[in-house]
Amino acid sequence: MTERSEAKNGTRRGKRLWRWMSLAVAVLLLVAGGVTLMNVSAARANGASTVEESSDASESAASTPEDTDDEKKGDEEGDDAKTPVPVEVASVEEGSVSAYTSSTANLVAESEVKVLSEVEGRVLTLRVEEGDWVKNGQVLATLVRDDQAIAFKKAQLQETNARAAYDRAKELVERELISREEFDKLSIDYEIAQQELAEAEWALRKTTIIAPFAGRITVRMTQLGQHVRPGDELFQVTDFDPLVARIYLPERDVLGLEEGQDVQIRLDAATEVYFAGRIRQISPVVDTSTGTVKVTVEATEPPKQVRPGSFVTVNIVRETHSDALLLPREAVLRELQKAHVYVAEDDVAEKRAVTLGLEEGELIEVLSGVAAGDRVIVTGQGGLKDGSAVKILIADANVG
Repeated sequence: MTERSEAKNGTRRGKRLWRWMSLAVAVLLLVAGGVTLMNVSAARANGASTVEESSDASESAASTPEDTDDEKKGDEEGDDAKTPVPVEVASVEEGSVSAYTSSTANLVAESEVKVLSEVEGRVLTLRVEEGDWVKNGQVLATLVRDDQAIAFKKAQLQETNARAAYDRAKELVERELISREEFDKLSIDYEIAQQELAEAEWALRKTTIIAPFAGRITVRMTQLGQHVRPGDELFQVTDFDPLVARIYLPERDVLGLEEGQDVQIRLDAATEVYFAGRIRQISPVVDTSTGTVKVTVEATEPPKQVRPGSFVTVNIVRETHSDALLLPREAVLRELQKAHVYVAEDDVAEKRAVTLGLEEGELIEVLSGVAAGDRVIVTGQGGLKDGSAVKILIADANVG
């Protein structure tokens, strides 16, 4: 019984001790709170900034790492927004611009023939090669002429005998020593002999192959020692003057065109090569199957690199504006039916809406939005906004 009483007494003492400790902690908290309130009141009364500093410190301590990263990122973005964008500019200039009707075709030689063998024989000599320029009547090749020479000699003898017989018969018929029928027969024999001699002479002459006109040997189809027959192709001769292109335009595009009108021709194999031409002929009819009209264009001054068969683009001037304001094509940014440019003003990009006109090559006519002398940004404008700071790297580049 004594042990149980002691245990109960120990439990009671423990509970009382816990209560006293809890009370003491509560008292300490109240005292600390009172002290804090007193300090705050004193700080307010004295105008001190201790509370603000404590508040900032508390907020800094309470802020999360994510909040800190966002603040740093915002600061960096602000710095980037103020960093000038490197750009290149070109000045808006006045000039002439044209609109064209364009079509493609092959530039061909109007005079181009294949030289054929007109008699049978073996090729004895070749006097020219592909690429050689030749004159009208120049010898291109010769054939072995033995057979033709023999035939010509034989025809000469027959013609001589027939002529002598005809002369004797003419005297006899005048003296009425032979009949008219016999004289007529000898007269016909003489005419036949003359014809055979002419044919033999022609065949002998055709063993020499000559150029039909001045031009250039573009193809050689025969070989030395080759046996050829009448109709065999030996050479191709091309006259490079003139070279023509036959284009086919819709009927509406032909209205207003005139023969003799100047055109511009571009070599598609080398797009930087342009040369002059003129309209030589406009077909008087419309092709009913295509609704087009054939227009023959002649190259007036083709450069050396232009050859028959070259693929070209023919540009016919449809409209020309003189003293137009010209922009480089790369300066224009398009958005559906609208367009704008950025103009560099005091190292700031100013966005301006523009109205466009004719376009020619790398140049575009601008009807409104900029003035002559304005410096439009041609490189680096992709990421700009109205008011963006810019740093000009290349200035006053030529528009043309």
